[in-house]
Amino acid sequence: MTRDDRGSALIEFVWLGLLLLVPLVYLVLTASDVQRAAYGASTASRAAGRAFVLAPDTAAAYDRAERAARTALADQGIVEASVDVECAPSAQSCLTPGSAVTVVVTVRQQLPLAPDVFGGAAPAITVDARHTEPYGTFREDRS
Repeated sequence: MTRDDRGSALIEFVWLGLLLLVPLVYLVLTASDVQRAAYGASTASRAAGRAFVLAPDTAAAYDRAERAARTALADQGIVEASVDVECAPSAQSCLTPGSAVTVVVTVRQQLPLAPDVFGGAAPAITVDARHTEPYGTFREDRS
């Protein structure tokens, strides 16, 4: 008893192509979204640190850092992120010679096409970036 196998290779090729191609496309989409979030967080932390140390006083520095970070994140299409500014050695000495400002930007990037399963939040990957900007030893005290 012989079987006719004509046309089955095409069907197998299409099914295997779909089974392998769909996960591959999803992996590429996910990797590009995570990379975009990582680049946005890195750029935002750097821009916020630079904006902070160039401000005329401490009150304006926090506002400028926040706006610079939000602008850099918006360039990458990221709207939800947390921006934390820390001063070393203390919070009162942010713009004094020899101090340093550290900006931490945390982005929670949702996975593409992933629904919120079981009524909870949609699955996401958290990406953060930290940038430390020195104020400089030979600059004027602005605090």
